[in-house]
Amino acid sequence: MKRPLSLEKMMSILIPGQVYKRSDFIKLSSNVDRNLALLVKKDLLKKVQNGLYVCPKKTAFGEAPPDENELILKFLNDDHFVVYGPSQFNSLGLGTTQLYNKKVVFNRKRHGEMELGGRRYFFHKWREAPKSLSKEFLLVEMMNRLDELAENRQDILDRLKDKLKSFNINKLRYALNHFGTLSAQKKLGPLMSIGEA
Repeated sequence: MKRPLSLEKMMSILIPGQVYKRSDFIKLSSNVDRNLALLVKKDLLKKVQNGLYVCPKKTAFGEAPPDENELILKFLNDDHFVVYGPSQFNSLGLGTTQLYNKKVVFNRKRHGEMELGGRRYFFHKWREAPKSLSKEFLLVEMMNRLDELAENRQDILDRLKDKLKSFNINKLRYALNHFGTLSAQKKLGPLMSIGEA
């Protein structure tokens, strides 16, 4: 049986490892949902979420997961986000050593915990979000989540007084003003003023 031309068109744009939205196929088919269901049935696409698909990429070790940034970019339909794990706070040199099995997506559109591409993410919605991860942003986010950390908060704040000079103070002030909670501003603001004195 001959395949419909629209299905052939949809198949022709598929690239292994690429993430697609339903809207990517609208111009290629008058019956998008039927053809998407056929592509999923043939294992040419895998459904990630409603309206979100990935073209499987086979490797010697099995199926490769989709690129994290591309997956989240398509899911949010916005490139203002950063993905980090609280374990990255350990790179700031403030005495944190705890390892966390958690990924946070700091973004402007979604809030809550959800699974994408076989990985669990906590989406943290804020009025604005950076496009890239910096150590200044990480410090502000650590201060936002200070009460959630396993380490002694006062020890972290004491070490921060000595380490503050290793941060770009202008970038830090920007990050604090744009991404910091009121609590983070109250804790970090006075320390920054002392560092600038």
